[in-house]
Amino acid sequence: MLENGETNGHTNGNGSAWDTKQHKDIRVWCDGCYDMVHFGHANSLRQAKALGGYLVVGVHTDEEITKHKGPPVFTEQERYKMVRGIKWVDEVVEGAPYVTTLETLDRYDCDFCVHGDDITTTAEGMDTYQLVKTAGRYREVERTAGVSTTDLVGRMLLLTRNHFKRGQYEYSVAKEHSTTMGQDSSARSPWTGCSQFLPTTQKIIQFSDGKAPKDGDKIVYVAGAFDLFHVGHLDFLEKARKLGDYLIVGLHTDPIVNRYKGANFPIMNLHERVLSVLACKYVSEVVIGAPYKVTEDLMSHFKVDVVLHGETSVMDDEDGSDPYEIPKRHDKFMTLKSGNDMTTEKIVERIIRNRMEFQERNNLKEQKELAVLNLLKNMQTAGFE
Repeated sequence: MLENGETNGHTNGNGSAWDTKQHKDIRVWCDGCYDMVHFGHANSLRQAKALGGYLVVGVHTDEEITKHKGPPVFTEQERYKMVRGIKWVDEVVEGAPYVTTLETLDRYDCDFCVHGDDITTTAEGMDTYQLVKTAGRYREVERTAGVSTTDLVGRMLLLTRNHFKRGQYEYSVAKEHSTTMGQDSSARSPWTGCSQFLPTTQKIIQFSDGKAPKDGDKIVYVAGAFDLFHVGHLDFLEKARKLGDYLIVGLHTDPIVNRYKGANFPIMNLHERVLSVLACKYVSEVVIGAPYKVTEDLMSHFKVDVVLHGETSVMDDEDGSDPYEIPKRHDKFMTLKSGNDMTTEKIVERIIRNRMEFQERNNLKEQKELAVLNLLKNMQTAGFE
């Protein structure tokens, strides 16, 4: 297994054809559901891209996902768009088959397939990557601990009975969820169960472009929660980037988001939201824990030319003032329409409205994972004997 994709080697131990290829000429294949795209997906694709020069990502249809896994939260068109928005993705293949075959790799001229160290199975319990594993055209990267689509769905399912506790500390459903998972059946699988996400400076560096604005660049600033990063956010940031050369996104702290969004938000904590936004190809830089009010100091420090906000209502600052009064005074404020009405609240509504379906999906996914774990355990035991 590869650690974070940071390696200079490109062999699979079998003397494969790509061993002698230049790094830039290696074409890598990844596939998946990519439902509720989060920083875990992005980190897997980042590691995959590090193994070659061109990354092709196949995304399954709604029909295939429903058959093998249960109903997706997002539609296939939404999922295609989200994957295209990840900075390490070069090409998206729509409607990729659920079982990865050698024919698929050859069709898109890919040298090998990359997947995380968890197990993905069909409705019948078959490992979807067994064919490429057997052929020696499979590479494995480390799954990002502390987040999964199953976990995020679980967090939203908790919203009907768990709420935040107000206080001076950072908080989120992620933390509430991690403390209750020990009593939740879904915690039994190491892949489905939640573990607390531990942010590091190294992870932020890996996600960041590390590029400063050039002289003469027009700098655009936007701020918000960007919770459960979704297609509405993506469309807004794409349009924002077109208005300048360098896009800075300010991420509000969890208590600030809680104040203007309400007691159940944010779903993802500040550090999770930072990585999700940094993975977006339109974003140049992120301000971690940005002030709710856009200040003179902030605009001067980042040399901001224009401050944008969507066409949604804006809550006053705690002192009753307009948080955008300063950029407005300098004639540097604009409202921007994304053209997409998706919101974090609508995602939660989808989950709650179909609560039983998603609970069943999570349970079935865990059962399949446990079955695979038991099989592997029995095989190891038999081998030792």
